[in-house]
Amino acid sequence: MVTKTFATTVRVVAIALLATVLVTSGSTSPVAADGNEAPANPFAFRSLSAGGQHTCAVTHNANVQCWGSNASGRLGLGDTASRGDAAGEMGDSLPSVDLGTGRTTTAVVAGTNHTCALLDNATVKCWGENGDGQLGLGDTADRGDNPGEMGNNLPAVDLGSGRTATAITAGGAHTCARLDNATVKCWGLNAGGQLGLGNTASRGDAAGEMGNSLPAVTLGTGRTVTAVSAGSDHTCARLDDATVKCWGNNGSGRLGLGDVLNRGDAAGEMGNSLPAVSLGSGRTATAVSAGAAHTCARLDNATVKCWGTNTSGRLGLGDTAARGDAAGEMGDALPTISLGTGRTAAAVSAGSAHTCAQLDNATVKCWGSSASGQLGHGDTRLRGDGANEMGDNLPRVNLGTGRTATAITTGTNHTCALLDNATIKCWGANGSGRLGLGDLDNRGDNAGEMGDSLPSVPASTARTATAISANTFHTCALLDNGTVKCWGDNAEGRLGLGDTQRRGDAPGEMGDALPAVALGTGRTATAITTGANHTCALLDNATVKCWGDNASGQ
Repeated sequence: MVTKTFATTVRVVAIALLATVLVTSGSTSPVAADGNEAPANPFAFRSLSAGGQHTCAVTHNANVQCWGSNASGRLGLGDTASRGDAAGEMGDSLPSVDLGTGRTTTAVVAGTNHTCALLDNATVKCWGENGDGQLGLGDTADRGDNPGEMGNNLPAVDLGSGRTATAITAGGAHTCARLDNATVKCWGLNAGGQLGLGNTASRGDAAGEMGNSLPAVTLGTGRTVTAVSAGSDHTCARLDDATVKCWGNNGSGRLGLGDVLNRGDAAGEMGNSLPAVSLGSGRTATAVSAGAAHTCARLDNATVKCWGTNTSGRLGLGDTAARGDAAGEMGDALPTISLGTGRTAAAVSAGSAHTCAQLDNATVKCWGSSASGQLGHGDTRLRGDGANEMGDNLPRVNLGTGRTATAITTGTNHTCALLDNATIKCWGANGSGRLGLGDLDNRGDNAGEMGDSLPSVPASTARTATAISANTFHTCALLDNGTVKCWGDNAEGRLGLGDTQRRGDAPGEMGDALPAVALGTGRTATAITTGANHTCALLDNATVKCWGDNASGQ
């Protein structure tokens, strides 16, 4: 094998590199958390979302896999059988959701009983329960619970002429999308005004309600949206000026407006009439997360403030008093959450009755209800409802030796983290197998269940190709983990396998049995090209390696 420095021009390799970029690139989204896909951890997850009783993740090859309760078809597998609650159902045994020919996923969100995916072509597809039109298909028929309902048969949500989505969020029974023009459209149940349309009529449950007929949420003159989060029956958006506005059910002050009046359920309540949440003098928001009955925001100084229902101490303030339901409780009067000496928040996720934060040192802390172990402390004690339970007294979640978190998500009563090695660990309630561990046992509610004792969610080992090059006698593929596999005639070693034996001409030689080309310690490929009798790869360090016939110095 010959190594050459990549200097001026390698035309064929450059063309292959362009093809690779076109195949692998997709629109980014605030709800998609990219994972580490290093060759040492090839079977990885990119992002995850915890719903009411199920969990979904975007896999290393941009497919979607869901596990847990499958009532109403929320797992998208054409039946209602739960997955992950018995041995042999996860990993390679767990089918990916069929979203249509050639379609891949950039983000997935799990609601209470339904699921939505943002696809590589910036469209949105939703499946599961549809009693209130939360799938956005103009009817109330569930999708994904019977054969023939997924794939090309599952329509994309009509967002309006020429409109596409850049981010999605799923709540209790409603769904919202941030569109390419930085507006937000919401559909589904609207009993509390959570769609932000000035009435309580559901949308998406009857013909003629979607597309151009569905108004965008009005958030004020000149205001656009950078992120949106749907709770059980309220919705919050971060605006382009870094303020937060919330609408829908305002029980216990979850909208943060100093009262308990719903917003968005009557005319004249939205737009300039909807106040922004007061976060404190000079403070703005970098992210917002809407839970079942409370809301949290990460502020520009990397602190966290939460408001709304405080049962079980989910606001992390050392008591159980609601905040935001009366005058004088927001702004500077609302304390930030104490996360420990010198610690700040990188992300926050509000669940049903608990809240978790990913800290600046990539650890995770959770507070509120732990009835099922969802705080990951090895017990069922509440945290945050009494004095001296937060700050340095609040234990971090033990994710395993040397493991840190890159993203977190909270469901109704379970929590999942995407780790630095691109694996997923989940803890808390495990009804229907929502933790993905092949049983129904809760995790995190007893000593000895976290850390190295908590298994990772089994990932599929299936590899996909991002580029391919074929010549007269052999073919090579660049795989999604940056490795190269070649098959066909192997004269002169053109397959790069250290011998001259053909591959692919007999049973049992392909798939896992076909070795990857050894490109060097830690090296991966970004592009490949095949000549008549030799092969070359452009590596991640911008060098080129070639193998095969070298009679003419090729």
